[in-house]
Amino acid sequence: MKGYIEDLKREFYGYNAQKLMKDVLAGLTVAAVALPLALAFGVSSGADAAAGMITAIVAGIVIGGLSGGSYQISGPTGAMSAILIGLSVQYGLQGVFFASFLSGILLLLASAFKVGKIVSFIPASVVTGFTSGIAVIIAGGQIDNFFGTVSKGSNLIEKIASYGTLGFPIHWQTVFFGLLVIGVMIIWPKKWQSVFPSSLAAILLALIIHVCLPFEVAEVGEIPSTLFPEVRLIPSQIPWDQMRNLVFPAISIAALGMIESLLCGASAGKMKHEPLRADRELFAQGIGNTILPFFGGVPATAAIARTSVAIKAGGQTRVVSIVHSLVLLASMFLLGPYMSKIPMAALAGVLMMTAWRMNEWAEIHEMWKKKLKTNMIQFSVTMIATIVFDLTIAILIGLLFSCLLFVVNNADLEISIEDIDLKRLDRELSCSHTKTKMVYLSGPMFFATQGRVKKALQEQVDEGVNALIFSMRGVPTIDDSGLQELKEIAQYCHEHHVYVILCGVSRNVLTRMERYELLDAFDNIVWDAINALTFLDELYRKEK
Repeated sequence: MKGYIEDLKREFYGYNAQKLMKDVLAGLTVAAVALPLALAFGVSSGADAAAGMITAIVAGIVIGGLSGGSYQISGPTGAMSAILIGLSVQYGLQGVFFASFLSGILLLLASAFKVGKIVSFIPASVVTGFTSGIAVIIAGGQIDNFFGTVSKGSNLIEKIASYGTLGFPIHWQTVFFGLLVIGVMIIWPKKWQSVFPSSLAAILLALIIHVCLPFEVAEVGEIPSTLFPEVRLIPSQIPWDQMRNLVFPAISIAALGMIESLLCGASAGKMKHEPLRADRELFAQGIGNTILPFFGGVPATAAIARTSVAIKAGGQTRVVSIVHSLVLLASMFLLGPYMSKIPMAALAGVLMMTAWRMNEWAEIHEMWKKKLKTNMIQFSVTMIATIVFDLTIAILIGLLFSCLLFVVNNADLEISIEDIDLKRLDRELSCSHTKTKMVYLSGPMFFATQGRVKKALQEQVDEGVNALIFSMRGVPTIDDSGLQELKEIAQYCHEHHVYVILCGVSRNVLTRMERYELLDAFDNIVWDAINALTFLDELYRKEK
């Protein structure tokens, strides 16, 4: 709490009317971007447009006020809606609300245990694949609203498969609105985007046409002018008996909330040159998602689209997030009757374009153009897993596969065995060292390389060498398997009366050897090969 107050003092130091005006204007701009997205993500979550609006309003005030960065704008997101739509089909809105409540508690625990740094270990190509997979789920989930069809199933694959039995009759009036919105968002000039977002312009045009002409299409429906709708989580009616079924969905929501919010903060922090307080951000997300269900809202995360707009619009402080919420609140009270008439197909068009733009096309093109095989595999596996499985499982599969690829790519420990070339030395030695070999190791020694060094050295020992000098300057790390192999090599050499000396051992490897009580297993450990040869000279003189 003390650190939060200190950060607020720094954030608002020298705050004046000029900075307030910048925050207000930035808040208005963000609200214009957030309004159509809040409506769309509310519907795509399996709830309604009002739930999306409430989520954006409450999250903007609560999470934005407590955020770990002055620039974070939170609300409903496409990625989160991809999880919630299946959850709402299976457990209903009360299940969604309860899972959100549980996810908030999990995020608070994550903040308390300071696990925010974990996100930095996720490879970029895994995140890109995850994002692309979510984009496919979002676009696929809007097929019914876009074409006016009907499907069944709790996930995208089941929905698409159901068209085989239910058919795919297209309602062309519905398609018209979807294509209209997509067309406007494509041709909308970029220079107008910062003043009037293309999604808002497309929604307004669709609304005007729908009101003026007799189209028979599905509409958003009533937007209640209250923050406490009838459908919400009521403390006395919390379905504790469903906790066992909703724990894993809650973990998925919490994991996605953590990943999205911290990645958003990392990206936006670079834009504003202000680092994100990761654990404080998780605390804010936890508080927000614990409270939201009691207002009838769906889970929220920080959103990079709205956050980047806030920064580019000149936002100075977290007041931007609060202003954006107040503008959305006013819109809900004043414009509710008009928003209720918005065609569902228009929101489907917004979501499909949002899904397309979610893909990090530059990174995808780069990895395929340069044929970065590891990145391509990580991207493809994560994207497919995201579409087929639960989103949290997809992240785990992506990480596990990345670890496997890392092991495979780094298992190539280079072993080079050479004779001693005395001409290269800057000092005279009493022995010729014709039966001494230099063993150069390059690469990490771990379980995937176990046995390779020992096998290579057995041939040298069988040929009658007297001493082996290991140059380990190229070994950055070593695990227990590598240490065990070094121990076995030392024992094998001593059994065959062969001296073993290590040189150029890094501090990290030397510390591991010391903990493993392995230092005494070798005849000596020196800085370089010259010191090793000098030591052998002294041993040979003593033997004579």
